[in-house]
Amino acid sequence: MKQLFQGGTVVSAASCRKADILTENGTILAVGSSLSAEDAEVIDVTGKYLFPGFIDAHTHMDLDVSDTVTADGFDTGTKAELSGGTTCIVDFATQNKGESLACALKNWHQKADGKASCDYAFHLALSDWNADISAELEGVIKAGIRSFKLYTVYDAMVVSDREIYEILSRLKELGGIAGIHCENKGIIDARLSRVLQEKKDRRSVADYPFTRPALAEAEAVSRVLKIAACVDTPVVIVHLSSKEGYEEVLRAREKGQTVYVETCPQYLLLDESRYVKEAQQARKYMIAPPLRKKADQEVLWKALAEGQIQTVCTDHCSFTAQQKEAGKDDFAKTPCGMPGAEERPGLMYHYGVRSGKLTLEQMCAYLSENQAKLYQLYPKKGALEPGSDADIAVWDPDAEWELSAKTQQSAADYCPFEGTKLKGRAVKVYLRGMLAAENGEIKKEYEGRYLTAVNE
Repeated sequence: MKQLFQGGTVVSAASCRKADILTENGTILAVGSSLSAEDAEVIDVTGKYLFPGFIDAHTHMDLDVSDTVTADGFDTGTKAELSGGTTCIVDFATQNKGESLACALKNWHQKADGKASCDYAFHLALSDWNADISAELEGVIKAGIRSFKLYTVYDAMVVSDREIYEILSRLKELGGIAGIHCENKGIIDARLSRVLQEKKDRRSVADYPFTRPALAEAEAVSRVLKIAACVDTPVVIVHLSSKEGYEEVLRAREKGQTVYVETCPQYLLLDESRYVKEAQQARKYMIAPPLRKKADQEVLWKALAEGQIQTVCTDHCSFTAQQKEAGKDDFAKTPCGMPGAEERPGLMYHYGVRSGKLTLEQMCAYLSENQAKLYQLYPKKGALEPGSDADIAVWDPDAEWELSAKTQQSAADYCPFEGTKLKGRAVKVYLRGMLAAENGEIKKEYEGRYLTAVNE
């Protein structure tokens, strides 16, 4: 069946232009002025922006962590993404220590296949490194997974400097890229012990940001980038939160190093004052790295405006208020993470584009096109061009709505931006030509397909 989207403004990272879009069987046939097709369903999108379906390349669905499992699996999590205009996610398939990569991927396919309502691909998070894993990587990359995740923190996931060097060297050889969670584990562990020694307990969430300071992020960013420079390979710094961390990126780039940077809406819009709220509320905002100061937000917004940050993702890692209560006697036992899948496009439009901090083209780049290119899904995803999937977010710049746990698709029972009123939203979301969501309501579920890298 053909569809003709008529009267809208097509947005890409390069331009905004009045154009029609003709699709057939889930694929875009043509983009141009005054298109016509006698046998097409005409969809009037006058006054609307047409974005390529947004991509969220940093999610944690159905993740076993901190002795619990995230509230959102691929069922509710992808519905939350879809409701906000996101038609594709890249989730972290996680290798537990002792597992083969094949085992890790099998586990994640069991979690996702048949349960996703938007399309999905995988990064592979590596926790174990040895000769067998190194050999196995070649087959994994040939099968279409080109992006990987490394951690400098967490007992269950941390890899050593030597391992980072060896992994990056192997990925360079095979054509892969790594995203790295950068925080200095030694500083964090020492400060956690110090809080316990000085205060006799760790109940006050107000002490949480002290244990994960911006300099701990900056040190790890600096160290990781120097290791990557030794290998001479690009890396992605994920969920960058601080001015200090950003300065390390700039130093590396000044020396000619290629560094990609991701940040998240929470680091642009929320600050560490949330940690001095009543304990139960404060724990809801415990994420890693922590929320920073307002001055850090200003630096990150400026970096986005200047094109120094490449992607804005969610780090969607949802828990219920009850799950967060695991840290009521010791904040260090709180599962870190927040929901954010549904809100991301609306927040970036309202606080970015409408406020004049970002252009429509930049919103398209950071939420869709750059992500597709970085993770080798472009132009199947991230573009409204002939041959691309007909993933279309029909954006009404005048639609007003309010963020609330009562209406969100996420299984988390709280919304970090509760009561926030936004102007601008994806009023219709098409996944491969199917109307999958409308005004936040899911119209088509479980149609998500697994994707692999398309560029050779």
